[in-house]
Amino acid sequence: MAFAIPAASNKAINRAGKVLIDGHSSQEARVQAIAIIAHWRSCHAYPVNTFQATLRGRVKKICDGALVAQRLKRIPSMEAKLRLIHGMQLARMQDIGGLRAVVDTISQVRKLQDKYSDGSLTHELIDVDDYIEHPPKSGYRSVHLIYKYNNPTLSTYNGLHLELQIRTRLQHAWATAVEIIGTFLNQALKSSVGSTEWLFYFKVVSAAFSLLEKTPILDEFSKWTPNRIAQTCIGLERDLDVKRNLQAFAIAANAIISGKTSGNYHLIILNATTKMVKVQSYGVRRLSEANEAYAQAEFSASLSGEDIQTVLVATDTVDSLRRAYPNYFLDSRQFISALARIPKLLS
Repeated sequence: MAFAIPAASNKAINRAGKVLIDGHSSQEARVQAIAIIAHWRSCHAYPVNTFQATLRGRVKKICDGALVAQRLKRIPSMEAKLRLIHGMQLARMQDIGGLRAVVDTISQVRKLQDKYSDGSLTHELIDVDDYIEHPPKSGYRSVHLIYKYNNPTLSTYNGLHLELQIRTRLQHAWATAVEIIGTFLNQALKSSVGSTEWLFYFKVVSAAFSLLEKTPILDEFSKWTPNRIAQTCIGLERDLDVKRNLQAFAIAANAIISGKTSGNYHLIILNATTKMVKVQSYGVRRLSEANEAYAQAEFSASLSGEDIQTVLVATDTVDSLRRAYPNYFLDSRQFISALARIPKLLS
């Protein structure tokens, strides 16, 4: 397997990031910037790949049915983050390489978090964002651990950042539903931008899920009774016709055009306009080819004018891929099932 090796300086990467968000840059300058960013992104594949090998071993001891997946951040997502956070420099962005572990319970989240916070890794833990104990205004819940990669025997990739997300299935179902609705509304609900009705709905559902998992709820609902939270969820679910909308999206996306059905790396292309999903899989020795295809798919999407989302992820099987990244398959079944638990909060 041929892993990309860092070639550009941090200054060059930051300049490329500035070109990415500069509306006055020439097409040629933008193409060159994207090429630099795509190569730099692909350099994170080696650290992520070695990190996930340890993650799989650790999580298996905690939760037999856990999902583990990895991904390299989409260039449109990098661009959006650079625009959103004033002063953000691309070379300092901490989630270019990302890993995700989805377990069953809060207790399992904490056990896995403890294993990564005990100082046993050579990599430097530089930040912990506990969005379960302190959920943000959006209602998003997960634990994010930010690492600076440090391999004493191979310094080539040292200094690159990785993000490990640890969440429960309930939290995963919520985040998936937010992205699916956001995709079809063509609104950045994930970033708290868009329909006030849908944003409020997902916040109050987050509060209900927090109650079910016995974790802190959003400050906005701290004085609400469980009964009021549940009744509000049920009423908004009816008013927004949540289940019908989500089920319609899933039906619309049932036609999945697959390339190879096996492989370690999977390039997912979701066309939200036509509601079609294409998956092209690559074996472990074809990582360079997968990264090239990823960059080309993103570039083609930017020129098409259609709402096309692409991402390169890694899982052990295609079935795990669907479960770890259901938002790209418009699969909201876990969320719909979870909604049935909310009436239990009624007194």
